[in-house]
Amino acid sequence: MSEKKEKKNLKGLWIALAFLTLIIITFLPNNGDVPIAGQRSLAILAFAVILWVTEAVSYPVSAAMIIAITAISLGFAPTIEDPSATYTTAGALKMILGGFSNSAVALVAAALFLAAAMQATNLHKRLALWILNIVGTKTKNIVFGAILVSIILAFFVPSATARAGAVVPILLGMVAAFGLAKNSRLAALLVITAVQSVSIWNVGIKTAAAQNMVALSFINKEFNVDVSWSQWFLYAAPFSLIMSVILFFVMIKLIKPETNVIEGGKDVIRQQLDELGKLKATEIRLIVISLLLLFFWSTEGRLHQFDTTTVTIFAIALLLTPKIGVFESWKSVEALIPWGTIIVFAVGIALGTVLLDTQGAQWLSSTVFGSLGLEHMPILSTIALVSAFNILIHLGFASATSLSSALIPILIALTTTIQLPADAIGFVLIQQFVISFGFLLPVSAPQNMLAYGTGAFTVKDFLKSGIPLTIAGYLLILLFSATYWKWLGLL
Repeated sequence: MSEKKEKKNLKGLWIALAFLTLIIITFLPNNGDVPIAGQRSLAILAFAVILWVTEAVSYPVSAAMIIAITAISLGFAPTIEDPSATYTTAGALKMILGGFSNSAVALVAAALFLAAAMQATNLHKRLALWILNIVGTKTKNIVFGAILVSIILAFFVPSATARAGAVVPILLGMVAAFGLAKNSRLAALLVITAVQSVSIWNVGIKTAAAQNMVALSFINKEFNVDVSWSQWFLYAAPFSLIMSVILFFVMIKLIKPETNVIEGGKDVIRQQLDELGKLKATEIRLIVISLLLLFFWSTEGRLHQFDTTTVTIFAIALLLTPKIGVFESWKSVEALIPWGTIIVFAVGIALGTVLLDTQGAQWLSSTVFGSLGLEHMPILSTIALVSAFNILIHLGFASATSLSSALIPILIALTTTIQLPADAIGFVLIQQFVISFGFLLPVSAPQNMLAYGTGAFTVKDFLKSGIPLTIAGYLLILLFSATYWKWLGLL
């Protein structure tokens, strides 16, 4: 009881600190280096980051607070265009609610519906069981199978947490079948492998993670460029594929399980497949729609001109249609959608846009990175320094989506500061790949926390795999920047 009380009091202190920081930055003397509106948007960013990092309130609650504060604080600030006029509360409210009209938000909402369809039909669980049934019961094979499941599900389930939620219980069931505890070395090996693979493929596939949509939304607005599903795949999938191979060898070398074979593993998988029963009509319809969706995603701009968001929303409309889709009624899907995620996502995009529009991001970028002399460095050195900064700052963020919302606008502003017109999009896209590095700590990503909650491994276990994976990922980013991405014209 005392621990809970202490935690609650600590949250109150963090909230007080967030408001105090907001007030201090808002009323700091302004020497004209940054517009007053930019200064106030930076104060709101600081307020948001404190709440996001400390999780003093839930993300949806923080979104509501950011909307209210922006409307008031920015509403009475002079406009950039005409300092004699103010934005007005109505105008500022329109700015912070602008994220809801962004097509990226519609894509994230549609992706959550698709993940809910998988959950409603249990198709993602059936796919995982099929693959694990094929790979066999040797420990190395199951490690390979856990990685393979994460790869395949990344194509069809646009939610990292949902993918981890499908695989982790199956792996723990296999461990239990062998008579080992859920905190055994074998359990740690399999569960950590699964969630690290989920993070790796958040990089490899555009639709695998919401944070990718955040970055693409900013890229589209600032550079007027769309990165198609197939382009993203061409850039990032080889990186994720090599990282998956590295993950396999890191895991089997670093965490030694109690046994090399899970004798009862096959029986557990068959039992769970039997419980699922024969392939249902709803699952068949979902498979057909998912394959069609994947086809349209991957051929965007080549065989047709339908963008990713439009195609995904059309697929969701089919899934919701009686007799054609998989949901019995609106009520059956309503409970499966994390509506707060959509709100947070929209507000995150809007806050980043406000930072750019009020020149707050540009000032912060020049202040943080200006002293490093990046404008005189080769692009590879710039990527090396900023990627290292990106990895370090991620240690404070439990959500890659919130990190992307806070950091990508600053990095876009940096491309102007250091004059990277030719390499700007590639530079920002590569930093988005780094933002998905959730390898170091359980708190680095929601899927990590889901797995950590099972008690299958300790923070030390996770760190043991996370350090070599982060180093490998960082070096691979530099290698790809110097070779592959340059050959493709990304840099």
